[in-house]
Amino acid sequence: MNIEQTLAILIFAAMFITIMTDKVHRFIPAVIGGGLTSILILAAVDPGPEHLWHVLRVYDFSHWSWWYHTGLAESHGTHVIPSGPEIGGVNWQTIVFIGGMMTMVEGMGHTGFFRWLCLWVARLVNYKIVPILIAFMLLSGFLSMFIDSITVLLFLSITTIELARLLKFDPVPLIIAEIFAANVGGSATMCGDPPNIIIGTALGYSFADFAANTGPVAWIGMIFALVMFYFFFRGVLSQPAPDSEPGIPRTYPEPREAITDNRLFKIVSAIFLFVVLLLITHDRSGLTPGFIGVIAAGFTLLAMPRHMKTIMKGVDWRTLVFFLGLFVTVGGLEATGVLDKLANQIGDASGGDLMVVIPLILWISAIASGIVDNIPFAATMVPVIRSLSKPVAEGGLGLPLPTLAWTLALGTDIGGNATPIGASANVVGTAIADREGYKITWGRFCKYAIPAMFVIVGICNIYLVLRYG
Repeated sequence: MNIEQTLAILIFAAMFITIMTDKVHRFIPAVIGGGLTSILILAAVDPGPEHLWHVLRVYDFSHWSWWYHTGLAESHGTHVIPSGPEIGGVNWQTIVFIGGMMTMVEGMGHTGFFRWLCLWVARLVNYKIVPILIAFMLLSGFLSMFIDSITVLLFLSITTIELARLLKFDPVPLIIAEIFAANVGGSATMCGDPPNIIIGTALGYSFADFAANTGPVAWIGMIFALVMFYFFFRGVLSQPAPDSEPGIPRTYPEPREAITDNRLFKIVSAIFLFVVLLLITHDRSGLTPGFIGVIAAGFTLLAMPRHMKTIMKGVDWRTLVFFLGLFVTVGGLEATGVLDKLANQIGDASGGDLMVVIPLILWISAIASGIVDNIPFAATMVPVIRSLSKPVAEGGLGLPLPTLAWTLALGTDIGGNATPIGASANVVGTAIADREGYKITWGRFCKYAIPAMFVIVGICNIYLVLRYG
């Protein structure tokens, strides 16, 4: 192992460990890791600064195929968007798409859309606590198919706590269940969980590709999750919260009270439905996810010019910077050949047998994503599975890339449920609960999440082997 590879591993490991400690926001170690990678490795590796240029990939925006790609219409998931050099580098599709969706969601939140939706669902089940658990799990899973799970937990956990104070129950079980449902539901499509966005945009898979391949098992898993969490929490939720006062109010908030501006509410709802339609059909239309993100942000800002400053301040810019630093750091591992070595080790361990590779990648991804944030793990593994899919003549194993992609997506998405730091949605949900005075300990979270995670990953294992074996 040469000095560049050693440095790349050390920088990446230091970044990963710092993210795991959760002492500082994760964008700080990512930026430092990206900066050190750029200075110490990429600019020094033969052929010099050219590697850094290909990792940063700013030139992508000048290519028509970045915005509109006709090949998607014919490929149905088998086409890889042209990436020039072998180095994947910064995935601007992911960054721009997430940024655009954040902007749209901020606009929707400003009009009260999400609070209205939660109150409407609660009223639909007559404000009964156990039915609210089931309904909010389904709502969390469904919305996470179209909006990133971080945003879903942001508004859902706040509304859950509001209802808990109103109806006098402990919100912690609901928040744990909602986190789990968001990650499971998010695994069903390309734009649900951030790992899927990374995998889909890097390998050229569409919303429909994910829905057809990970969608069925995601919703089978959701049914099992609903049953498990019902039995986990039905006893707890039938008892009042320890610090609650007796008596349940006879009047409940009306969903329409959540709407701050009726005209803008209708406009942003229409924009949301339009963007969902673009996502569902983008493999046919050829519009790339990045371009759809630009459309979502552009329409939202045009519809709400007076609130533009507030909306832009509400966008989580630190997370977008985190993605940028992460992709540069992973690009260093790829440029120095570290990830090719990892792919070779997986190939050697499996003997090139797909029936061994599937459970190997699935369970490694699931367990690793429970220990560390699943976003950097997914970003690291994308070049690895791409390497495994290369023809044998080019040093790969010739394994089908789509199968490896679905395996990685399910492993990282479902495995991220295991601990409070396994996925970004977990961090957001538990942080909001803690801020509002409802601390979710590791012990309480893992007591329910780990058994459910193992059951659903096991179901995914059976599904993948039967369907793609």
